[in-house]
Amino acid sequence: MRRAALASLLVVCAVPIARAQTDRAARFLDNCQRNDRRRARFCETRNVTLAALRSLTVDGRENGGVTVRGSDRNDIQVVAMIQAEAETDADAVAIAKQVAIDSNGGSIGASGPARNDGQSWSVSYEVLVPRTTDLSLLARNGGLSVEGVSSQMDLETTNGGINLTDVDGNVRGITSNGGVTVSLSGDRWRGTGLDVRTTNGGVHLNVPANYSAMLETGTVNGHLDVGFPITVQGSLDRRISTRLGAGGATIRATTTNGGVSVRRR
Repeated sequence: MRRAALASLLVVCAVPIARAQTDRAARFLDNCQRNDRRRARFCETRNVTLAALRSLTVDGRENGGVTVRGSDRNDIQVVAMIQAEAETDADAVAIAKQVAIDSNGGSIGASGPARNDGQSWSVSYEVLVPRTTDLSLLARNGGLSVEGVSSQMDLETTNGGINLTDVDGNVRGITSNGGVTVSLSGDRWRGTGLDVRTTNGGVHLNVPANYSAMLETGTVNGHLDVGFPITVQGSLDRRISTRLGAGGATIRATTTNGGVSVRRR
């Protein structure tokens, strides 16, 4: 059995990719080359351009994560990061070449050969979208991250964290095993509200000093730490509901088994 790490860059479109995507793809390929494992590994990235859509679904499936960033553009840029492992270099390359990136009907996903103990593959995604694109992001064993988007969002993963930065709209997220990190911006939530939950993982919420919203957060089994004065009715236990500033939409981030940290940015 040989130890190997091969990498290539497959460009499917000629449209320039944003620097953040380029950097992420470069890190992905670099990590693939550096990571020494018992099985041979082959990694490549594929770039796809789609026309702007009102809503987009991205499915990381068994072992892929999804990162989406909003941008001032009128199309959708996708970098699919493919990783294949097998007993030999040739087998790893062959598996990767059988992986197809599907991007029809407003959905992005991948299909490929059967996985077994001797071979496996996964695809993670880095996506640039117009800032108001509605999102449905799915994963089983991978994290979900959204930055700079204001829209309807439904986020669901089983084993992976949820990371939200500078988002607004009607946002719902759930994970079973992973932390939740939310970093808000501006002076209030613009949209219906936020509701993100984890079963096993910590919650980290960063709020601007002048932010107005109704804040709900808490844990069943864990420590609750709020880094600034708040006003609550009744006793301060492991769950709080309080008004920040002038109030407004409800910002809810909760966990069952994990600590909660709320900080001002």
